[in-house]
Amino acid sequence: MPQDRPFIIGLTGSIGMGKSTVAQMFVDEGVPLFDADAAVHQLQGPDGALVEQIEALFPGTTNSEGVDRQKLGAAVLGDAAALQRLEELIHPAVADLRRAFLEKHRDQPIILFDIPLLFEKGGAGGVDHIVVVSAGPEHQRSRVLARPGMSEQRFEQIKSLQMPDADKRQKADSLINTALSHAETRRQVQKLVEKLKASLA
Repeated sequence: MPQDRPFIIGLTGSIGMGKSTVAQMFVDEGVPLFDADAAVHQLQGPDGALVEQIEALFPGTTNSEGVDRQKLGAAVLGDAAALQRLEELIHPAVADLRRAFLEKHRDQPIILFDIPLLFEKGGAGGVDHIVVVSAGPEHQRSRVLARPGMSEQRFEQIKSLQMPDADKRQKADSLINTALSHAETRRQVQKLVEKLKASLA
């Protein structure tokens, strides 16, 4: 591993697996977090760097608050070409923010990249250790369908764009099981951070 940068953990997991909760647990252990979704929100929020370009590509999907995510979602969901145009705009901008984050935290032993589509978008090569957050399909379904505005159809559409959980598990360097209690999940994270720090020492 190059010594001129931190050891990078790539955190991923399918929708409803508890990835955001686990990411916060890493933060609680002192690991700086780059959240790809939060970066996208920043780029698409009020005065976001991509708002004007998104409006030009998808007229009527923005307002004074930035991008209307529901309208933009409706404009691209199920339209592969439209989704690709949007991703070609967003991904380079997120990569720039990620580089800036890496530079800012260059003196840290370990940092965490929370990347929902780590495998799907070919980001696995850019991290040193892949952590997959997972729970059983019944846990996933109940969590996702409890979200406001979520339907069975939308859940299935989102799942269809994601690599199956079983495939992610096979590709993981470490697995965090979130079907357990909050305390047990936290213990898994603590043990992993301790193990990785020890291996780097």
